[in-house]
Amino acid sequence: MGHAGMAAAAVRYLRSAGAPTVAGPVEVLPRPDLRAVGDDERAPVDQTEFRRVLGNFATGVTVVTAPPTNGGGGEGAGDGAGPAGFACQSFSSLSLDPPLVCFMVGRTSTTWPRIARAGVFCVNVLGAHQGDLCRGFAVSGADKFAGVVYDGAPVSGSPRLAGAAAWIDCTIHAVHTGGDHLIVVGRVDALGTGDGDMAPLLFHKGRFL
Repeated sequence: MGHAGMAAAAVRYLRSAGAPTVAGPVEVLPRPDLRAVGDDERAPVDQTEFRRVLGNFATGVTVVTAPPTNGGGGEGAGDGAGPAGFACQSFSSLSLDPPLVCFMVGRTSTTWPRIARAGVFCVNVLGAHQGDLCRGFAVSGADKFAGVVYDGAPVSGSPRLAGAAAWIDCTIHAVHTGGDHLIVVGRVDALGTGDGDMAPLLFHKGRFL
């Protein structure tokens, strides 16, 4: 279906839903001209300044987890067995229909390949009391799940961390490149919230709030 067909279908839907009648044909706007930054182009912004300025944007904090793919052992095991997980600030809802969410992960992440192999993940939205838990998942080379209480998310079986404010159980829908990060899109299969009205864990200017 082209742009004109999509616009016409939208008008038919609005009319059937009782929306005000649209007078006359709907003009289809032209696609914007998009320009991709070349790999050989240097960013004009210093990385330290980039971090400093963007640090003014407060974000929620999550732990993205995935189930074991080859059984046995903890995350610190040499073969990478056991569940996988990492602390992630760059999480966002993306689409309502279909229900999609996304997170960004560094290309050099050693946890991401294990999540990719699993093909599924669970986003655990952390509460204000879970700063220490987040720090544990931010380190590399250790068994991040040692002493952590969790059960399996209902669809994927990914670790669902006890005490989290919310959880979103997903199947990997798409992966896109984004500079030195990957943009991972997940289709939501199940989701829920923790007990009570919990304050979120926030990260701002290099520290938890």
